[in-house]
Amino acid sequence: MDKEECAHVFVLPHSIFLGCAMTTVGVVSLGCSKNQVDTELMLGILKKHGYTITADESEAEILIVNTCGFIDPAKQESIDTILAMAEHKKTGKCKLLVATGCLTQRYEKELLDAMPEIDLLLGTSQYPRLPQALKEAMNGKRPSYCAQDNSVLSGDRVLTSAPYTAYIRIADGCDNRCAYCAIPLIRGGFRSRDMESVLEEIRTLAAQGVKEHVLVAQDTSRFGIDKAGRSLLPELMDKAAQIPGVEWLRVLYCYPDEVDDELLRVMSSHDNICKYLDLPLQHADPQLLRAMNRRGDMAATKALLKKARDMGFVLRTTFITGFPGETEEQFARLMDFVEEIRFDRLGAFTFSPEEDTPAAEMPGQIDEEIKQQRLDQLMTAQQQISLERNRLRIGTVEKVLVESVDGMGGGIGRTSSEAPDTDGIIKLQGVHEEDLGGFVTARIVDAEHYDLHAERI
Repeated sequence: MDKEECAHVFVLPHSIFLGCAMTTVGVVSLGCSKNQVDTELMLGILKKHGYTITADESEAEILIVNTCGFIDPAKQESIDTILAMAEHKKTGKCKLLVATGCLTQRYEKELLDAMPEIDLLLGTSQYPRLPQALKEAMNGKRPSYCAQDNSVLSGDRVLTSAPYTAYIRIADGCDNRCAYCAIPLIRGGFRSRDMESVLEEIRTLAAQGVKEHVLVAQDTSRFGIDKAGRSLLPELMDKAAQIPGVEWLRVLYCYPDEVDDELLRVMSSHDNICKYLDLPLQHADPQLLRAMNRRGDMAATKALLKKARDMGFVLRTTFITGFPGETEEQFARLMDFVEEIRFDRLGAFTFSPEEDTPAAEMPGQIDEEIKQQRLDQLMTAQQQISLERNRLRIGTVEKVLVESVDGMGGGIGRTSSEAPDTDGIIKLQGVHEEDLGGFVTARIVDAEHYDLHAERI
């Protein structure tokens, strides 16, 4: 699991509400794209049991908060949302408040003891129990099911994203054991889905009109290693790209030492696979990476990035500032690396000490002010790099997915170089209502630090 995940805590709180004739149910989802998939699967389970979609949380008799528990700000966001939804017990029709997801998986007992507002808790692999657990709670019990059964939940989903984009979870859990990360404590060890199950889900979604399919996991590049002893991600992407209706196939959250020439070859051999390489590196200093328990060699990583750039790939990464023991020299090495590679996309976060992780107990904890200063310095440098990279695209003609229109000929979209939710946007001219959710051809005419301007051809 990488720090990039927490971006979604702040910028993408998905909300969707369900109901049936007898009992209405509202679901608020927080956190990363993997949690979003859990929410959509949960909605699919509820739909099978007769619930229908409604947008009014004040009408919900049961409210469910699917929580995130990755770092402290995410935990606080989850707690604040639970408390906000609990107010509907006083002002609305809410009779039951349910907490699900990563926070409940990790802090089951603490939440039961400290938050009497919660009537039912479900962990990350217990969503199939939801209908029965709701009945138990409605009958006066206070059930809690947070055991980890090491499954990878799949099935029918109710998409909470736009109808043309969907995240496809190909695995769950993580074996990387990065020193700062609590995800193995929450989600368990790495386990892949069966390849045919993933392909069938993509076929189903493509038949429903989904054009962009985004493969996600805590570590996508390890897909299949637990079953076949080697990464099957290249084979999966090769087969998925051949499914009718898959206009864009994108993969996120790859681990650098698992990305090889075969994966780059497959990604380059299909026009509908986005040439978008997402490698959350976390740092560039070898000693600090060892302290983080990150595998890989920086010389090999640098060679991989340069090769991918030469092949036309967009490069994205994330970094942590202020990891315990980070010296000024080590931070300077990170800055030099960023200046040399010149990533198209870069996210960065200050180190957050998570309880029960090795990094939380390490000596040399960095002052919060210094962490923030280093973050600001890094992102200021990247802002200029991003602008320069964007300016190189002025004059190019690109395929743009139209995500919104303003009714006056303007709109917003993305190219294959912009992942949903995290990257910049294309500010479009010459698009109309009938273009929404489809592709247009446009010429890039101007560049900002993160966004671009384009005119439809």
